[in-house]
Amino acid sequence: MSFEKICVISDIVPGTGVCALVNGQQVAVFRPTDAEAVLAISNTDPFFQSNVLSRGLICEHQGELWVASPLKKQRFNLTTGVCMEDARFSVKAYKARVIKGNVEIAA
Repeated sequence: MSFEKICVISDIVPGTGVCALVNGQQVAVFRPTDAEAVLAISNTDPFFQSNVLSRGLICEHQGELWVASPLKKQRFNLTTGVCMEDARFSVKAYKARVIKGNVEIAA
């Protein structure tokens, strides 16, 4: 598996997400805390086919991190991509890492 560098960790404000283009696909990359750790899922909200998840709100539910879509607030697990409200609408989760300050996504 190869990884593609998308930015440096300081480019992502803690508690927010950004969008990156990886192999022609929009990927939402989230930095939930000040730590040098990121999580990544597809940027496409499957309910509306809109590329907006990177602009969603990060939340915690039962010890797991989720993002609430800015459209209708459906929540997607940041580790697995599973949709809390309806698993049929889950999104792809990507392997993501930070190496020497560089944010990398599995290509």
